[in-house]
Amino acid sequence: MKIVIINGSARRGNTLTAIDAFIKGASEKNEIEIIQPDRLHIAPCKGCGACQCYKGCIDQDDTNPTIDKITAADVILFATPVYWWGMSAQLKLIIDKCYCRGLQLKNKKVGTIVVGGSPVDSIQYELIDKQFDCMAKYLSWDMIFQKSYYATASDELAKDKDSIKELENIGKNL
Repeated sequence: MKIVIINGSARRGNTLTAIDAFIKGASEKNEIEIIQPDRLHIAPCKGCGACQCYKGCIDQDDTNPTIDKITAADVILFATPVYWWGMSAQLKLIIDKCYCRGLQLKNKKVGTIVVGGSPVDSIQYELIDKQFDCMAKYLSWDMIFQKSYYATASDELAKDKDSIKELENIGKNL
């Protein structure tokens, strides 16, 4: 399978640690590509409607090549740190720009990894999960997993052997 991972973190911390653990499990049987929004030149969606949800974006930036990768994937993994009780702006930018080809994102297999500095029973994880649940319902996504992790120090998740093993197994069992 072709897996596209959208890394909503610009830092080399816990979100990347989670992604790396997932890749360790998934890389043997799958083709994997990571999209780093913070390294791309993508203008925010203007809601102009020129794309009509299938034509692509009229912006002459990295939007269309990025969305091409996402629509070609069998599995999309959205990974984000928690920023102000929600997903990062970097991840939200990519999701917003997916509107230009939204109809081509129907029926995808999707997973989420969310890492935050509060215990996983905090409202922030629920808010992010609900937002993805709404997108999944709208686009008929098969939500194959939604995982949340609590880690404050930038190396904390790496020390949580149970969580790392869980992420590896998720990747391996795709």
